[in-house]
Amino acid sequence: MKIMKTIKQFFEDDHKRLDELFKNFQELKNENPQEAKQNFCPFRRGLFVHIQWEEEILFPIFEEKTGMKDNGPTSVMRKEHIEIKDLLDRIREKIKTGNFNTKDMDDSLSYILRSHNDKEENLLYPWIDQSVNDKEKKEIFERIKEMTPPNVCGCSH
Repeated sequence: MKIMKTIKQFFEDDHKRLDELFKNFQELKNENPQEAKQNFCPFRRGLFVHIQWEEEILFPIFEEKTGMKDNGPTSVMRKEHIEIKDLLDRIREKIKTGNFNTKDMDDSLSYILRSHNDKEENLLYPWIDQSVNDKEKKEIFERIKEMTPPNVCGCSH
């Protein structure tokens, strides 16, 4: 019988995948801007999809099971998601013009993501794993699969 991944494992793996794309962007942007852009675009798209999974699937489950919505951890996460998406859009707009001088924004984004991911990986995901049964977990993964769009980043290379 196949053992199902935990919510924590699945989302941590996605954090690692996204972190690698962002790291590649940062390492390549000065020497090979075109290749850097090819890492940034799927990073941005992937992070937007990841946020959508959390806000439309995971957070409502957490809020339903705990009764914590407006003042709970998911409220903080949603506010951080707004900051993250804003930084992603600002970086994208800058590199679309050919300006890869994004260090300050990259640093801000890295800082927010480290703190944000730490809270999710050490609080939210384990809590959800403990509070859902296998049937609910399977439904979560099915919804994630249904919600995942084709691998198109929406950037023009």
